[in-house]
Amino acid sequence: MSETKDLTKLFESHRRHLHAVAYRMLGSASESDDAVQETWLRLSSADASEVANFGGWLTTVVARVCLDMLRSRRSRGEEALDTEVFGPLAASESNPEQEALLADSVGVALLVVLDTLSPAERVAFVLHDVFDLPFEEIAPIVDRTPDAARQLASRARRRVRRGETNTDLQSQRVVVDAFLAALRAGDFDGLLAVLDPEFVVRMDRAHVARGAHLEIRTVEDWARLAMTAFSRYAPFVQPALINGSVGVVLAPGGKLSQVGSFTVANGKITQIDIIANRDRLKQLDLSVLNE
Repeated sequence: MSETKDLTKLFESHRRHLHAVAYRMLGSASESDDAVQETWLRLSSADASEVANFGGWLTTVVARVCLDMLRSRRSRGEEALDTEVFGPLAASESNPEQEALLADSVGVALLVVLDTLSPAERVAFVLHDVFDLPFEEIAPIVDRTPDAARQLASRARRRVRRGETNTDLQSQRVVVDAFLAALRAGDFDGLLAVLDPEFVVRMDRAHVARGAHLEIRTVEDWARLAMTAFSRYAPFVQPALINGSVGVVLAPGGKLSQVGSFTVANGKITQIDIIANRDRLKQLDLSVLNE
């Protein structure tokens, strides 16, 4: 019993660090909690007496757990939508000062860029650039040689830097948020303000089969229709990253129903592609963004 208590106490002393590692990799508070819990389960079934560097061992385990979760998330596609990928950090896991530091270092813009990386790139980048782990320790986690792990982190670093200096995703998010805010407030003029005069809505064949038009070009008429229809679905619509661009998803009860893929130019929405076909939905790379 004493050994169990000592092991629990030792693990709890590392919990905040493990949660921070998991959050930076997963971008989800609830998934980070799951990763930390899985790490504890693996520790409980291991022979802790053989662990020389306890903190390093736990970091390695939680990183492997996160890598598996990232790979699983990517393979599930839209089925991961019931998880708030960019959820807030759970206050119970950190004091206010630590939470503020974490929020500063893992903002939505960075998480959006990280979500475009492959799981191995994301893990290598986070472990090396954020937590300063050497590539010799990262290599076995991502099942690569140290040189290959270095290349993974290097590629990820270049993409992150491009994402941080290129505000395109951030500007898309501003426009999409304004679009949703106008719909939710019933602000017709506000909705028109974010739609380009040549705005086009395209619907897939699943909508056509229900009697909808394949293409709508009248901005005012579509805006009025959207204002009327949106009141029924407002609670289920969330902004999301769709194939690397910001759009919206409709997921009643956490089950993906439709996706709105946005084309934004010069601060205006020029086109929305509404996708409802199940086969097409399965092919999309989706991550829900926290509002």
